[in-house]
Amino acid sequence: MKRVLFVCVENSNRSQMAEAFARIHGAGRIEAHSAGSRPSGRVNPKAIEAMRELGYDLSTHTSKGLDAYNSREVDAAVTMGCGDECPLVLAKHRVDWQIPDPREMTPDEFRAVRNLIEAKVKALIADL
Repeated sequence: MKRVLFVCVENSNRSQMAEAFARIHGAGRIEAHSAGSRPSGRVNPKAIEAMRELGYDLSTHTSKGLDAYNSREVDAAVTMGCGDECPLVLAKHRVDWQIPDPREMTPDEFRAVRNLIEAKVKALIADL
């Protein structure tokens, strides 16, 4: 089973949705996690609603930091547009997805980001 860590700044939108999609599309093959370099402490209600539309309950997720991943190697670390805000995580494979933070976007724009994340997660799983 491959371990994948998705990282963004707040761990409230992008990385949470990526973790959810990895669990959905990589079930039985991917152990998915997410974290933030400066976690907000909550998952954005917009992200919860966007994933609910697809039948996934993101309300069970929590916003968390990177402390649990210090010195713990993952197969892939995916940063999500946070540049130098994301500290180094031990990873066999690193990917940076330049995805805008949808926090203040309209529902339609938010869904477009959600769908982009889903496509990128599917491609990542295929590559692993």
